[in-house]
Amino acid sequence: MLKILVVEDEEMIRKGITLAVDWASLNCMVVGEAANGEEALEAVERYRPTLIITDLKMPRMDGLQMLEALRARGDNVWVIILTAYDSFAYAQSAIKLGAVDFLLKPFHDGELEAAVANLRRRACCGQQQEQAPIPGLKKGDKSRYVLEAMNYIGEHYGKQNLSVEAIAGSLAISEGHLSHLFKKETDYTLLNYLTRYRVHKAMELLRDLRMKVYEVAELVGYRDITYFSATFKKVAGMAPSEFRDTCG
Repeated sequence: MLKILVVEDEEMIRKGITLAVDWASLNCMVVGEAANGEEALEAVERYRPTLIITDLKMPRMDGLQMLEALRARGDNVWVIILTAYDSFAYAQSAIKLGAVDFLLKPFHDGELEAAVANLRRRACCGQQQEQAPIPGLKKGDKSRYVLEAMNYIGEHYGKQNLSVEAIAGSLAISEGHLSHLFKKETDYTLLNYLTRYRVHKAMELLRDLRMKVYEVAELVGYRDITYFSATFKKVAGMAPSEFRDTCG
């Protein structure tokens, strides 16, 4: 049975992971919780977990610092990282420290369970992975081009003319090959991922009530406010103005 430690500073998310997942069906048990890296290091000593599920950005000590401390003292506990779209620089460092999987927040129902089940399968088969999966991957494949494409989107999502051609050109790879890799490794097309990324950034900007919706649209790469609103609603389930009302 896997012993799991959940490390997340947002209590609702932490409790959701702890209580909403049917861990018994996965032959797992949550043995402890922590709200930051410092608490997690103490909990590791106390509970000796097999797997840590942790956020990256937390107060006092973040997930990356926690992982560095664990590796420095020779602890090779499995770690699944929960990361937002804008945390790929952290994610690349976590790869080097041996994180075994990543999930993009907000992750969907079943994704965490699938990641844990996949980890168990790899362990049972004795597959030793020298590199960790890239953020957002579900099939265990690894490609620097996919991570670099995600980073490029993170740096250029505000450009209205951002295209698959431009992304592929920046990586010196053909559009077809990059599109094939990206879809295979993330289950998203490049354009679908770009759309999700832009909406995620728009959500962050809309929390600033001083900004007008059309200003937010332009900052995330949309000139047509009507198209932006329709796209936002399709991804977020509500219009930008409705989302802003929830932030008030």
